[in-house]
Amino acid sequence: MITRNRIASLAAIAAFGVLLCLPLSAQASFGIKSLSAVAANKDGSVDLQAGSHPYEYKVDFTVNQDSEGNPEGILRDLIVDLPPGLVGDPLAMPRCPGADFEGQNTFCSGNTQIGVAVIKLKGLPPATEAVYNLTPPLGVSASFGFSIVNNNSFQEASLRSSDYGVSVSDITVPQLNIQSVTETIWGVPADPIHDAERQCVTRDLEGHPHKHAGCPSDIVPAPFLTLPTSCDAPLKTTLSVDSVEEPGDFLTRNGYVSKSVFSLDEGGEPSPQNGCESVPFTPKIAASPSSRLAESASGLDFELKLPSVGHDSPEGLAETEPKKVVVTLPEGVTVNPSAAEGTGVCSPAQYATETINSKPGEGCPESSKLGSLIAHTPVLEELIEGSLYLAKPYDNPSNSLIGLYIVARARDRGILIKQAGKVEPDPKTGQLITTFDNLPPLPYSDFRMHFREGARGPLVTPPTCGSYETKAQLTPFSEPNQPRTVTAPFRIEHGVDGGPCPSGGQPFRPSFEAGTLNNSAGSYSPFYMRLTRKDGDQDLTRFSAKLPPGMVAKLAGTTECPDANIAIAKTKTGLQEQASPSCPASSQIGRALGGAGVGSQLLYVPGKIYLAGPYLGAPLSVVAIVPAVAGPFDVGNVVVRQALRINPRTAEVTADGASSDPLPHILAGIPLKVRDIRVYIDKPSFTLNPTSCSPFATAATIWGGGADVFSSADDSLLGASARFQAADCASLGFKPRLALNLKGGTKRGGHPALTGTYTPRPGDANLKQLVLRLPHSAFLDQAHIKTICTRVQFAAGQGNGAACPPGAIYGHAVAYTPILEAPLEGPVILRSSNHNLPDFVAALHGKIDVEAVARIDSKNGGIRATFEETPDAPLSKVVVKMQGAKKGLIVNSTNLCASTHRADARFSGQNGKREEIKPVVGASCAKKGKKHR
Repeated sequence: MITRNRIASLAAIAAFGVLLCLPLSAQASFGIKSLSAVAANKDGSVDLQAGSHPYEYKVDFTVNQDSEGNPEGILRDLIVDLPPGLVGDPLAMPRCPGADFEGQNTFCSGNTQIGVAVIKLKGLPPATEAVYNLTPPLGVSASFGFSIVNNNSFQEASLRSSDYGVSVSDITVPQLNIQSVTETIWGVPADPIHDAERQCVTRDLEGHPHKHAGCPSDIVPAPFLTLPTSCDAPLKTTLSVDSVEEPGDFLTRNGYVSKSVFSLDEGGEPSPQNGCESVPFTPKIAASPSSRLAESASGLDFELKLPSVGHDSPEGLAETEPKKVVVTLPEGVTVNPSAAEGTGVCSPAQYATETINSKPGEGCPESSKLGSLIAHTPVLEELIEGSLYLAKPYDNPSNSLIGLYIVARARDRGILIKQAGKVEPDPKTGQLITTFDNLPPLPYSDFRMHFREGARGPLVTPPTCGSYETKAQLTPFSEPNQPRTVTAPFRIEHGVDGGPCPSGGQPFRPSFEAGTLNNSAGSYSPFYMRLTRKDGDQDLTRFSAKLPPGMVAKLAGTTECPDANIAIAKTKTGLQEQASPSCPASSQIGRALGGAGVGSQLLYVPGKIYLAGPYLGAPLSVVAIVPAVAGPFDVGNVVVRQALRINPRTAEVTADGASSDPLPHILAGIPLKVRDIRVYIDKPSFTLNPTSCSPFATAATIWGGGADVFSSADDSLLGASARFQAADCASLGFKPRLALNLKGGTKRGGHPALTGTYTPRPGDANLKQLVLRLPHSAFLDQAHIKTICTRVQFAAGQGNGAACPPGAIYGHAVAYTPILEAPLEGPVILRSSNHNLPDFVAALHGKIDVEAVARIDSKNGGIRATFEETPDAPLSKVVVKMQGAKKGLIVNSTNLCASTHRADARFSGQNGKREEIKPVVGASCAKKGKKHR
């Protein structure tokens, strides 16, 4: 679009440049005395109709002169800046070859004449010369010329980069005493009305050319000039000149003298164009992704057509071009995260260095190229070709995440078009809105843009088959308050990978893997978990994972990332997080890797996993902080925190995704299309395998987003598991020790306090079951069972016995473990059960809460405590102290000091090994100064 318009402007500039190519004189008062620029109708009235082809456009200027009519300097160069949108079509008539124009006599065909120039020299009558449409040299858009006093004056047209208006320059002005120049460019040069002024060439019988005035043109009349289609402001024409005596800098115009004039109405007042409501505007678009497969990587083909109504008709009005284009792709077409991999950006400095002669990569890097473009214009034979580049995020004219640069050229014609735009993704749906504003007022008939294809194509097609519609809102120069909306349909015809179109809702078929890298029982090993989904499936929104029983973590030596640091991570950029992680290094327990996008080539973004403190009622949590830095994009950090819930009976660990943070679906308007989530808990000596070799599994619950991924109401839910089984359990030993001591009354009927100390060997299998029978000397005194905590009370409040009445506490327990910094300790509570007697519960508190539950029974007064299923977790020592006296549950059936009494302890290890011991129950007996054992 832009290219074509610019070319037209260049042609118009060339036509007007001829008028400005006449000499001025330069001394101290060198300058422009008067200047006028008028578009006129045949009757001489001012032509202010927008988009019309005027009868003529006349530029007249006079230089400063002294009292005797001598120019105050010799004109050296001149530049005419025509109003933006005033264009000429050098293809409207033939061009005069350079060989026919150069020399003392010009023999250009009358068909190439576009107007006349009247030059007034000091002391000579005004000279009228023909202005010709010349064959431009390479690098020049259009060229015009006339001859005076056997001197040729060449004018060249170019596009201004500031407003894409046409500038006509002449640096070949004959160095003569020029007083004034009046140059008239015909709107329709081949119109018979100009025959009397046309300079023709005929040849005699010997073939010699002869010039004469007054002859018809033998080509079909076509418009050369077209007035702007905007009615916003008066047209401004500026003439800049320098002198032989005081030359200026042609490139910067430093040292040039300038004067500007505006279009006037019949009353001589500045006036803009009018009649814009009559200017035609009939755009059409075509837009479709390069892939017709659902949820696949894709490019995009976009075409804007303008029929150029009225461009070739002398009596018609030329069609206006769009000043602003807003293209909205249908919902479901989104940015492909995979495209960020390997994509570069074009900085403002690099964009600024793009020139007409830049080679690929000399301005915007080739890695930033997103696509190509081609434009056709009715005023050039050559194509306008260029590229579309990705601008540096947040460092571009629109300060947007996704900025675009168009750089297009017609090198042979010296035309360079540069245009900035932006893409705005909808923050909830990802729908893409692309805007290019303040487009050049240059004619074009067809503009085509092609975004690159392939596995890392910039777009993702909709997830379902069907018809979709691209909408474009086009704002014309003629009526900027009356935008037009046009649409273009396309279809998604096949499912993912060319399969059948999905019927009904999107499927949900995620895959799940988990396990330790080394499954040796009782050994430390990195833990790995992976969650994947297929293209076309519902998005992953949440997941929970429960580790196999006995898979625990050594928290000792690992700090917790503070809540304040996690909050800070949410406010930082991804690059800031990479440079300075928010959480302490001592709290890092692993790594995360997320794969986003579609197709075979995903974008993988790494992050870190930290241990954190209490969260949502859980004693611990893990937080993944993933800097969302992908290629040139930085959209902050993905922070996902999950509560770690520990089963107090089994010590099984569950990462609770149901009530914790959801997985991100969209960032900065870019749907992530997360397909691969990998978790590596790889801190050395952190994850400990079970000591049981029973077959277990890592269980997962996975949620898929329904139609509304921002609501859980229509989520799909799927259970999954990954088998796990430790190995080499038989190589683990199992030789636990148990010491029992009674303190207090030793006589029959006494109620001594009991202390039990359990001590396993380091490196052995963990305890699974313990059955302890106290000797018959120790009976259960049920009369001392006063207060019992109900199960409701035990579970109330914070749980784990915190709400039990103080009277239900009968002892105290402490458990030491190498995986925690501090021991777990808490009361021993009698809790109601389904058995005849209440259960014995050690409610241990600390970094985590644990319930050690023993079933108590009594036969013939004897006491048996059975710990049926203890957590598969390493212990260093466990000390249980039961109260005596009035709170004592043990009553002596005999004098303890009369003989030695042994308990019976049967242990079962998690690895299946058993051990039975009969520890002596020590008592506080005075015997030669020592306790009885």
